[in-house]
Amino acid sequence: MTLSRALACSLLLAICLAGPVQAQDGHRIWGEVHLTSGDVHEGFIRWERNEGSWVDILDGYKDIPEENYFAWLESIEEDGPPTRTIDLRGYRISWDEDDPDFPSRAASGIRFGHIASLRVLEEGRADLTLRSGEVVEMEGASTDLGRRIRELVVDVPGGREVDLEWEDLDRVVFSAAPSGARASSGRLYGTVEDSEGRRFTGYVSYDLDEILEADVLDGRDTETGGDLDIRFSEITSIARLGRGAQVVLVDGTVLDLRGSNDVDRRNRGIQISDPNLGMVEVEWRDFEILRFHEAEGVVGYDAFDGGHVLRGTVVTESGEQIEGEIRWDADEAESWEFLNGRDEDGVVFTIEFGFLSRIERREAWGSLVTLLDGRSFELEDSNDVDWDNKGILIAPTGGTRSRAAGGSRWRVIPWDEFREVRFDHGAIDVTRRPGS
Repeated sequence: MTLSRALACSLLLAICLAGPVQAQDGHRIWGEVHLTSGDVHEGFIRWERNEGSWVDILDGYKDIPEENYFAWLESIEEDGPPTRTIDLRGYRISWDEDDPDFPSRAASGIRFGHIASLRVLEEGRADLTLRSGEVVEMEGASTDLGRRIRELVVDVPGGREVDLEWEDLDRVVFSAAPSGARASSGRLYGTVEDSEGRRFTGYVSYDLDEILEADVLDGRDTETGGDLDIRFSEITSIARLGRGAQVVLVDGTVLDLRGSNDVDRRNRGIQISDPNLGMVEVEWRDFEILRFHEAEGVVGYDAFDGGHVLRGTVVTESGEQIEGEIRWDADEAESWEFLNGRDEDGVVFTIEFGFLSRIERREAWGSLVTLLDGRSFELEDSNDVDWDNKGILIAPTGGTRSRAAGGSRWRVIPWDEFREVRFDHGAIDVTRRPGS
């Protein structure tokens, strides 16, 4: 079976009645962890507690190239202060931005599978060498890079788990796990259904914390009043129920639990690393049920290539079509980067650009985002998909610089002049991309 068909099957997989079953471990992060002491530990890696598979995301901040800023500044100088305009129900609303702001860095992230190696720098920064050969410097955004990382665990097959801190690290060299290597615990995989009945399937991070079958869900049994610690390997489903949750075990036992952030409104959310999308996060208030089942198909390290430059066709409000290299929101330039947004029901989407087919600006707020597999979502509440967008930079194919000397090759399309973009991934070997 090809990678494409295997992944398609995993997304269409019917919900199984059995609990989580350990699948092949080729999807798990593997690498050599080199320490400042000179020691080296090789094995399966659990990064910052809630990342353990190649499809999971390493979060950080990256600098925006000066070239992007100067192209944006040039457009401001030529056209004057940017004017925002929307047509809404027959009324035209316009406003000037007297003091437009252009940040020097932006939130970013990359799936672990795209990384060849990570070298620790000072002050919570790291150089990432991608599988394409590109080197990207990232700085800690939350707890994935820097001293705030909660833990990094190396599961050495046939040995022990090694707990490390950021200060211990010198570099990490990633690779596919050796044939036959088995992790000490399986990864959680399942389907989350939200309050609107939509389903999202992939590798699960529960309460933004638990990702392995050996991890524990705790709560107080409402019938007996006793405190329970239940391994996820024993659980087949978790459903939000009143002020708590109903947990069904593999043996058929049904428990109503309360009294912990695993099973009540203090839950920080459920993340699903969808191989064909990126990541979806469902908040507890929007969560209905999580059913665990086995993953069909393995997205291994060889499915990633380090990404490619974004290309496509930008269509303006006037109908002009411009084909060329794209930098979205003046900062995302590669297929491994992410588009962020939230739908009207509060579900958070982090979509890898490599899986995007089309983005269409909506009349008032937000955008309609369509994936290569045909799924579409209306998203808002992010500068990637709304009026805070800094503009779409495009270097037209065969184009020239905008000024006779020293001008930028980039043309800036302001958000209110943008209609849609159609991405072109045709030159890429899609059989080597996850989710294709």
